[in-house]
Amino acid sequence: VNTDADDQYCGDDIEKLVRPILEEKADIVIGERPIDDTEHFSPLKKKLQHFGSWTVRVASKSDIPDAPSGFRAYSRDAAMRLNVTNEYTYTLETIIQAGRTRMAMESVPIRTNPELRKSRLFSSMFGYVKRSMVTIVRSFMMYKPLRFFLGIGSVLFLCGALLGVRFLVYYATGAGNGHVQSLILASILMLMGFQTGVIGLLADIIAANRKILEDVQYHACLLYTSDAADDRISVD
Repeated sequence: VNTDADDQYCGDDIEKLVRPILEEKADIVIGERPIDDTEHFSPLKKKLQHFGSWTVRVASKSDIPDAPSGFRAYSRDAAMRLNVTNEYTYTLETIIQAGRTRMAMESVPIRTNPELRKSRLFSSMFGYVKRSMVTIVRSFMMYKPLRFFLGIGSVLFLCGALLGVRFLVYYATGAGNGHVQSLILASILMLMGFQTGVIGLLADIIAANRKILEDVQYHACLLYTSDAADDRISVD
């Protein structure tokens, strides 16, 4: 069970978090805060919390309503499968990674305590939004690289192709001499789009290798824990 150090969450709700795991209904359970009813959340923060959760739901293809919530529980199996690389916050990356690996996630309503002090995780709302968006984009690049880079590359290539068609239209009507810059820009954009697509293919291969390494790490953890259990049995 994970919780925050600022006493934001009600400890009595731990029983709600672990129940779906003990009943084998979920591998990860995330507490859903009453964001709209939390008095010390400003209207801007409430909207940003909802927007951030929606972005994570799109990136992870999950239905978690409160993605930034730090009050959550993990099964033993889920804890061994997750690998957090972000140094700012684990909350968003773990949901995206769990969604990619199709772990069973569930959300339960929880209560919150009154605010005792300001958050030390971020100094301003703008800083929190900026770092959270960087985390989401970075996680999406790691776990959905082909879709990410092909999307960007397709936009660049399409813009270049449209400019190329525009130049050909002018050229066919005899007015192409004054639009050579469009042809140069079209070539650059199409080349950038193609290179971005190639980067996406390479990143997808790297992501496939990462998945293999994560599976190896998971089975190594299983082997280690089973050996440790055997050692304890032998000692007893």
